[in-house]
Amino acid sequence: MSATPKQLSNLLDILDEENLDTSLESLSNQLHQAFAKEDLFKVGTTLLLLLQHIDLLPNNVQRIMALALLYDLYRGEQLASTPFATVFIQVLKPSDESASGSVSRPNFSGHIPALSRCEKNLLSHLLGYGAKETMKKTARQIIEEMSHSATPLVDLTSLQLQLAERLSELPSVSKCGNPVILPDMDRSKAGEIDKTVGRAIAESLVIGEPPLCSQSYRPEFLRLTPPLYHSADELAWMNVEEPSQFTVEYDSSMCVSNCAGAEARRLMGRAYKSALTLQQQQHLLMELDADPKLVYHIGLTPVKLPDLVENNPLIAIEVLLKLMQSSQITEYFSVLVNMEMSLHSMEVVNRLTTTVDLPTEFVHLYISNCISTCETIKDRYMQNRLVRLVCVFLQSLIRNKIINVQELFIEVQAFCIEFSRIREAAALFRLLKQLESGDIGGLNTPPAKSKIDPC
Repeated sequence: MSATPKQLSNLLDILDEENLDTSLESLSNQLHQAFAKEDLFKVGTTLLLLLQHIDLLPNNVQRIMALALLYDLYRGEQLASTPFATVFIQVLKPSDESASGSVSRPNFSGHIPALSRCEKNLLSHLLGYGAKETMKKTARQIIEEMSHSATPLVDLTSLQLQLAERLSELPSVSKCGNPVILPDMDRSKAGEIDKTVGRAIAESLVIGEPPLCSQSYRPEFLRLTPPLYHSADELAWMNVEEPSQFTVEYDSSMCVSNCAGAEARRLMGRAYKSALTLQQQQHLLMELDADPKLVYHIGLTPVKLPDLVENNPLIAIEVLLKLMQSSQITEYFSVLVNMEMSLHSMEVVNRLTTTVDLPTEFVHLYISNCISTCETIKDRYMQNRLVRLVCVFLQSLIRNKIINVQELFIEVQAFCIEFSRIREAAALFRLLKQLESGDIGGLNTPPAKSKIDPC
């Protein structure tokens, strides 16, 4: 579906340079009021077309507005899942930049021309340095503040990892092809087109079935015609009248990946959905131990971690331990902290705390999450069961001196008082009082055994 003339007119009115002193947030709100959710993709492709062609959007103010609107188009959704996430990866790739701010990276058809320093700074702030505060500024303020400042570094590793996983599912033929419209890369001609003429050109490109801007030239996918004969007098296939005299020779290795780690990736794919057998767990762990770098190539992302924890907590523990040196480990911790509390998630956290030094704020946040879950659950039976789990978990952390209970004393004490009817909560409360009075001998007293059904 292509955009209508009215929709294009509304979008260009929002991008008008007269909106120089209107905040980017207000412009984005105007866009979302003017267009229905099902029209957002058409709006995004139109914005992308305008950014690709310097002569259609020559004013620096308009390009800043267009970049901000493209970023905020799918507000509330994870950036990697939006259709235009690859655009930000493309334009923020490292390049050779001179002191004047010019970029030597060549431009290719279909690509957005190299951004100015101001435009690149805007995207860097939106992606990693407080998007909310940046969107409250006007285009004039963006130009004044960011035209000469150094571009902040943005870690795009996580975004690239998620996009690579999603794009790997697309066929190779969908990734090739050139647009049928070729932009004029000469920036010196950018201001020569009259505004009315520019609108007319944009309308001719965006409106139509299908719109010209969405068409691309792709090479024809050719396949060789299979031969009719193996040799001059032998047919490639014969209808055998007595099949019992013949057997089919089948190559069982066909379509089977022979690259290293294929079996590990297959087992990990199954581990997200169901519990692995003991033999499968041992095989997977053996492959991970044999190649320390394999853990980065088995398809585990922070989004998939909760499924792995619930179905195979032992695998989750070993994988997280191998990822401790990864730059992504804090994202895995964040997901683990905020996932739904369960016996398996507590098992994973407890094992990690006794094996490696976890960030204090991570452990404290997880404890607060556990306490909050116990307080808000409605089912009385499940509440009692979770309280017992949490109390035993906290006693283990305190006795192993993994946490400084004084930092959480008020919160944990209130928790014990609220659930004092439960034996484990009462035992935890006594332990707190012993520590408060300086009786460290209480740390050597084994915790009360809890009759908790792990199933």
